[in-house]
Amino acid sequence: MAQIKVFYEPETELLTIFWQSPRPNQIATELGNDIILFKDGDTNEPIGIEVLSYRPGDDRLTGISLELGQQNLIKT
Repeated sequence: MAQIKVFYEPETELLTIFWQSPRPNQIATELGNDIILFKDGDTNEPIGIEVLSYRPGDDRLTGISLELGQQNLIKT
């Protein structure tokens, strides 16, 4: 079973979600709307996201889902 790590820092309004382990060679790409995608630097595979200026109830996460294989792991 996959483990998802979610980190929320209310003082800085930063939400980070990793569905794979962070990597020393990870690449960050801004997707727009203050959302950053983390990818493995070797395989280019997405491993996590970060949401800047996040507050609970933020509508930027509405409808986002993460699918690995046939399982739907996160749905907001």
